[in-house]
Amino acid sequence: MDKNELIKRTKKFAHRYVKLALVLPDTKLGLHVQGQLIRCSTSVAANYRATCLAQSKKSFIAKISIVLEEADETAFWLEFIIDEKLMKRERVSDLLNEAEELTSIFFSSRKTARENL
Repeated sequence: MDKNELIKRTKKFAHRYVKLALVLPDTKLGLHVQGQLIRCSTSVAANYRATCLAQSKKSFIAKISIVLEEADETAFWLEFIIDEKLMKRERVSDLLNEAEELTSIFFSSRKTARENL
């Protein structure tokens, strides 16, 4: 997958998570999770774009580390939604799989970049 495909994929990821977040229950917990989910999922897309503009390998590694952390946090919030029964697992399982796949991609990318320093 090239960087342009991954830019599109992370943007689609952000849109899908925002839509999910907006249908969370209108409770104190639901609103908290909504804000966290919107923040970290959109951060994946925005920070990946910044990663593509990195001016050095060290800068790339620093930026991809942020993307990795945000993708993993997004997966955490999805797991939390399931644990707290805010939504059924079946409704969010595809999104959780996507977050886990992106986390793996970014982890591998960072590992490769570190090995080639």
